[in-house]
Amino acid sequence: MSDPAKTRRHAERVRELVASLVREIKDPRIGMVTITDARITGDLRDATVYYTVLGDSAAEAGTAAALESAKGMLRSRVGHALGLRHSPSLTFVLDNVLDHAKEIDDLLAAARHQDAEVQRLAAGKQYAGDPDPYKTDEDDEERVGAREDM
Repeated sequence: MSDPAKTRRHAERVRELVASLVREIKDPRIGMVTITDARITGDLRDATVYYTVLGDSAAEAGTAAALESAKGMLRSRVGHALGLRHSPSLTFVLDNVLDHAKEIDDLLAAARHQDAEVQRLAAGKQYAGDPDPYKTDEDDEERVGAREDM
């Protein structure tokens, strides 16, 4: 098992290599692909490459099929460029960054709506306790004066 810094370096290098090699693939099914990340196991045998595709689900499916068919060529070129004893096997995973971003935006919009609802319900209401629940200097002076009177 290699150290984590070496693993990170190799993962970054795999990402860069695959991103440059994808442009050389002549398959017409490949759409507008962006390689977003790559992760490699500690033994440097398996690499997972994350990618996004600009377009609809048909473009995503075509790109996935094209990357799967070009996996052998990409693996041999990446292994040769890395100079490792064993070329890492490549697994391509569609990175749904836009879907995750939309989900987060929807959650934030719902939170803003709930906050507005709370503000609307709280309008015109009063607190159950004192208007100023914190001690002030005047309170301390009253207590000191009460003690001196005793």
